[in-house]
Amino acid sequence: MKAFVTGATGFLGSHVARVLAERGADLRLLVRPTSDLRNIADLNAERVEGDLRDAASIEKALSDCEVVFHVAADYRLWVRDPNEMYRSNVEGTRCLLEAARKQGVRRIVYTSSVATMGFGSGSNNGGVADEESPVSLADMIGHYKRSKFMAEQVAIEAAQSGVDVVIVNPTTPIGERDIKPTPTGRIVVDFLKRKFPAYVETGLNLVDATECARGHIQALEKGRSGERYILGGENLTLKQILDRLAAITGLPSPTVKVPHFVALSGAVFYEMVMGRLLGREPRATIDEVRMSRKMMFVSSAKAERELGWRVIPVDAALRRSVEWFRANGYVGVHVQEYA
Repeated sequence: MKAFVTGATGFLGSHVARVLAERGADLRLLVRPTSDLRNIADLNAERVEGDLRDAASIEKALSDCEVVFHVAADYRLWVRDPNEMYRSNVEGTRCLLEAARKQGVRRIVYTSSVATMGFGSGSNNGGVADEESPVSLADMIGHYKRSKFMAEQVAIEAAQSGVDVVIVNPTTPIGERDIKPTPTGRIVVDFLKRKFPAYVETGLNLVDATECARGHIQALEKGRSGERYILGGENLTLKQILDRLAAITGLPSPTVKVPHFVALSGAVFYEMVMGRLLGREPRATIDEVRMSRKMMFVSSAKAERELGWRVIPVDAALRRSVEWFRANGYVGVHVQEYA
């Protein structure tokens, strides 16, 4: 099987590429001239340079590929130019799906996000969301969520027009090779640096990145075209996540809970000073705090029924994340060794 993978230089995409390699797939990986290649340096794979928004280059890159895994996305909770995010996430997806159609690709697995689900709709606030929870573009907080929701609609429309595309909605992957790191990886890094003196009351679903990659293969093999599948792990409050990191590392978990209005004030300050004045990504964003008001708890029951997905504990993935960040210089030398 010849598989074309976008986003393989990133966190989740590198796991997808490795699982495919383990299964003997012939890999072709899309990279940009500026891509950090550390995550794929040891992979036996063909690399092609291109841009998702360049239809001609993508169509050429897809030549003779049987399947596509579109994992690439601009995943940031703050961006100076929001249009850049929409061009990458929405128009890039549209371009890739059209190129795949022209090249006769057998099947596409599109990596969407749990962010597109309906959280806290009406009386459901604090409940568990699934693929059938009511949701609309108006429910999306921030440019990342809006762009992923719009891109997902592009994928659904493509499926309705005859393109064989299965949509997976990973929750919050955790594990090794989070080179940026992602917003979730920054939680781990900040904890290790002892920069987590307090927490807000929020919740999310963590999933082992390697297992999530295997779920992509299950979607390829068993998913129904045009359907969405949540690939999730454990529903945990932020406090529970920090407590588990404390158990892994021996570092103290914060005991002070900050009200959301205090966190929002801090985010406004960070966006004004770090974002607008210094041009750097803020430590906390207004959209991030707004999102934290909702418990992003989900059910993966549909993926369990149709794909053979299994929900497993994330402790091993959290430990791998800690060890990888430590081994790769993301944490200062004075941080206490973990137990």
